[in-house]
Amino acid sequence: MKYSVAALLTLAASPALAASKNPFSADFWSLSNTDMIVLIAFLIFAGVLIKFKVPGMISGLLDKRAEGIKSDLDEAKALREEAQTLLASYERKQREVQEQADRIVANAKDEASRAAVTAKEDIAASVTRRLAAAEEQIASAKSSAIRDVRNQAATVAVAAAQDVIAKQTTAADANKLIDDAIAEVGAKLH
Repeated sequence: MKYSVAALLTLAASPALAASKNPFSADFWSLSNTDMIVLIAFLIFAGVLIKFKVPGMISGLLDKRAEGIKSDLDEAKALREEAQTLLASYERKQREVQEQADRIVANAKDEASRAAVTAKEDIAASVTRRLAAAEEQIASAKSSAIRDVRNQAATVAVAAAQDVIAKQTTAADANKLIDDAIAEVGAKLH
């Protein structure tokens, strides 16, 4: 059946169609009314859902989902608390390690300053020993030089005296000197 647009508008405006929307009219309760068919289909659908306990299943699924979410939240809360505990532990350990590092640095500085003082004392003692050794060497060299000079002077004096005596002494004086020297050596040896 083909209806024109004007015919459809006329049918839509008819009072019988308007009456079918009213649940208190007789036209509403007839099976030719689509609203009545939709209402019956909806009530049957709702009945089937109730018969098979779909609302209870949906409620159970929602409750199970809510319990899962709650357990996830509890687990997340526990993990968060554990993470905070670990963070506090690591921060405490970090502070302890920093304090230990500071102590190690302070000890190293103290040891370095003690080593520097010891090194200064060792250097001062070494310088003192070297100065004393140098003074001993100087004194030894001085006494050696004085001894050498005395020996050289004695040798020169003996040679000079020998020349003077040789020029001034006679054979009789020389024999007398030799005899006196032999007697003096003999007296010193006995």
